[in-house]
Amino acid sequence: MFAVIRTGGKQYRVAKDDVITVEKLEGEVGSSVTLGEVLMAGDGANAQLGNVLKGAAVTAEIVEHRLADKVLIFKKRRRHNYRRKRGHRQPETVLRVTDISAGS
Repeated sequence: MFAVIRTGGKQYRVAKDDVITVEKLEGEVGSSVTLGEVLMAGDGANAQLGNVLKGAAVTAEIVEHRLADKVLIFKKRRRHNYRRKRGHRQPETVLRVTDISAGS
């Protein structure tokens, strides 16, 4: 059984025991979160499809909170001795999917 969920403005196709990296979610490591925005659920033959499925939910366990790889921002104007270098690391959460309930 698989599901397509939406969190952090992105969509993910998940199955039981999958490990995914999403935008930062609130919660302690080891705690359980419920992702309620399920767009599609089922197995290959019979799948439910909709904007947001009523009663469907994906339960996941928080594995860790971390920072993504650094993205460098470099600005330069030639012949003006202007150089600026900045880095950014986006916070993210690693989840392990524990259960998928398709609802009605």
